[in-house]
Amino acid sequence: MDKELIKEIISSVIPNSQCFFEGDSCNLKLMVISSSFNGVSLIKQHKMVLSPLKEHFESGALHALSIETKTN
Repeated sequence: MDKELIKEIISSVIPNSQCFFEGDSCNLKLMVISSSFNGVSLIKQHKMVLSPLKEHFESGALHALSIETKTN
């Protein structure tokens, strides 16, 4: 799955987010930084990132993604 598409999807649901990628489609790592994560548990932060990508995981377009979230 295209990194820019992932970034667009995340940006549409998490305002003022910054996305940084490492690796390729088989071993892709995504770091999302946003003030929207302030006061939100780590599990909920990860759900905020993964939930809008659910259909892409289910279709197989996205099959491996390691995530890290941070507040700014």
